[in-house]
Amino acid sequence: MAKIIIELKNVAKHYEMGDNIVKALDCIDIAIEQGDFVAIMGPSGSGKSTGMNLIGSLDLATKGNIYLDGHDIEFLEESELAQIRGKKIGFIFQQFNLIPNLTAKENIMLPMLFQGKEEWEREEKAEELLKLVELGERMDHYPGQLSGGQQQRVAIARALANDPEVILADEPTGNLDTKTGEMVMEFLNKLNDEGKTIIMVTHNPDLAKKHAKTIYSMIDGKVESVEKKSGDKWKKIPQKECPDSNADLNSVLNSRLS
Repeated sequence: MAKIIIELKNVAKHYEMGDNIVKALDCIDIAIEQGDFVAIMGPSGSGKSTGMNLIGSLDLATKGNIYLDGHDIEFLEESELAQIRGKKIGFIFQQFNLIPNLTAKENIMLPMLFQGKEEWEREEKAEELLKLVELGERMDHYPGQLSGGQQQRVAIARALANDPEVILADEPTGNLDTKTGEMVMEFLNKLNDEGKTIIMVTHNPDLAKKHAKTIYSMIDGKVESVEKKSGDKWKKIPQKECPDSNADLNSVLNSRLS
């Protein structure tokens, strides 16, 4: 059985808005196996972006448990969590999130700085990654001097800077034309073939079916279905019944907010 590297167990994320409670996520169970290509799929407002933040250990749950490499993140100090997250997960954001006053090479070097790498190591690795994404001749260009597709490739290279086990990609083709989007997906497939675990957040069912091996379909803050690919066919995985989400919610919220 494959190693589970990220796991959400009965996770909920609720927000207090005045006198109301907004249930962004409720009763979520997700297990990411090493080497899988997972799609978190759903329409706008389904909770997939909130789910991405929790899967990436960028936020804490209101209730339930989130495990990153076997560690329950609620009990980690922020500095300790940042170190584990920085080594285990590389993030690719829909808006690229490149720092505009840093060159392509400097953007890629930055995550390695936080992991304590020497400058020569950072420079050497950044140059190697830029060549890998076919941007070796653009390493001294600033984001504003690059096309959308080139910026996305820099973002992919930056995600690989610390050689993470997991690549978490938020709508990786969302801001790209069809041809460039296909190029990005081919690169993610190649990384998966080389052993990287890919988690892709998308609203596009065709993209999910074409590239993923496991699909979590979300609606109204819950996992509606889970499908796993077996050969050319998809098999639905039975889901558990969710308990009453309102039970003891106030005490849970108060304990998390105190």
